[in-house]
Amino acid sequence: MSALSVFVILYMVISVGVGLYAALRVKSSTDYVLAGRSLPIYVTIATVFATWFGSEAVLGMPATFMEEGLGGIVADPFGAGLCLVFVGVFFAARLYRMKLLTIGDFYRQRYSRTVETLVSIAICISYLGWVSAQIVALGLTIHLISDAAISFELGMVLGLSVVMLYTIYGGMWSVAIMDFIQMMAILAGLLVVAFIIAGKLDGGAMAVIDHAAANNKFDFWPDLNAAAILGFIGAFVTLALGSIPQQDVFQRVMSAKDEKTAVRGTVIGGSFYILFCFVPIFIAYGATLIDPSLIDTHMGEGGDPQRILPEFILNDVPMVVQVLFFGALLSAIMSTASGTLLAPSAILAENIFKEAFKLNEKQLLRTLRLCVFGFGLVVLGYAYLSTSAGLSIFEMVENAYLVTLCGAFVPLAFGVYWSKATNAGALVSIALGVTTWAVLEALNIRMDGMGEAMTVPPQLAGLFMAIVGMLLGSLIPQLNQKKA
Repeated sequence: MSALSVFVILYMVISVGVGLYAALRVKSSTDYVLAGRSLPIYVTIATVFATWFGSEAVLGMPATFMEEGLGGIVADPFGAGLCLVFVGVFFAARLYRMKLLTIGDFYRQRYSRTVETLVSIAICISYLGWVSAQIVALGLTIHLISDAAISFELGMVLGLSVVMLYTIYGGMWSVAIMDFIQMMAILAGLLVVAFIIAGKLDGGAMAVIDHAAANNKFDFWPDLNAAAILGFIGAFVTLALGSIPQQDVFQRVMSAKDEKTAVRGTVIGGSFYILFCFVPIFIAYGATLIDPSLIDTHMGEGGDPQRILPEFILNDVPMVVQVLFFGALLSAIMSTASGTLLAPSAILAENIFKEAFKLNEKQLLRTLRLCVFGFGLVVLGYAYLSTSAGLSIFEMVENAYLVTLCGAFVPLAFGVYWSKATNAGALVSIALGVTTWAVLEALNIRMDGMGEAMTVPPQLAGLFMAIVGMLLGSLIPQLNQKKA
């Protein structure tokens, strides 16, 4: 057994130990879901940063950048990072004062039980792609570290099992403590690897930047035609707005010790996420300059650009650096996976099962843990099917929030900022938004198979119709009442 494999085993054992330790602090559902609303600013920043900094940031994003340039990653990190900033600036303070357990509770208090249920289901569905991306990355990482002794599929099972174990026991306390530890590992590991990469190149870091610039990798804005511009906007708003009404974002904000910490921690964490995402991009791009054969192997037909970075680390750097890198990679994946596994489980237990089965506090806590286990099994199946269909990690993440963009964002934003928003408006908004997106998405898939493309992205049309639905559904009944 290699030293790297021993390190991975030790790291996972420690993760489980931390989860069991954190479980000692869990006395109620609030402790389990929101860590008792007691996290200080430095832990809040770490957990917010860890919301998005997972497999796609280390593996998927660099691969997309090398293929499509800066414009190809407008959704993530720019959309995803600004989502956190938007939450901090526009939503954190207002939601924190409401003392909610989940984001689904807002829809019940502001609208109705029906709206709460519909949005909760949409939010849970949206997590399938996101969590699956983390599990796929865990499987790939364990497979590579074991030198293919552990299959990709078994790697997914092992990785998910560890994450489920410490999340089931410790809930948000486990997530928060591990996020802080893992953020330190991410910073140390990736910065050391970036420094080594720069040292191997003539010209250092500027050699990477100059090469990327010369190959138009920093071209950001789309071509000046309607289809390109709308596609660019659609990719951005999917994560920038569609991920705002998400439980993992919400629970990190609500876990802060006070309102000021919630706002500042979210804004700082989101801003730092955008900046730090360029470190793995720099490492992967620099690796291809040091070893050009990586491009021939993985950027051509049948290749997998997501393997460029881990394979370079395994083949071209000392063992100590391998341990640092894969420690950072595992930290990034596991911190995101644990939070995004807990989030939909909290929604299911609090906003669907609690009312349906009249659960008391003790039963709710037990149900929360059962939901983590059950959702984990569903995610494992979805991850296997997604990889069989050929979806990349980045595509799984980017597609995850289409349904919440069209079905949950408008009722949240209008519910917070528009006093005239009504239950009828929320229901019409959800119906029009999701239906428009689903119909156009199906049509778009059919057109894509025929070599054609739709000018307006389905999610933008769905978002527009969700706004129309909210306005019409809220205002028309009020106007009729005035006439009567």
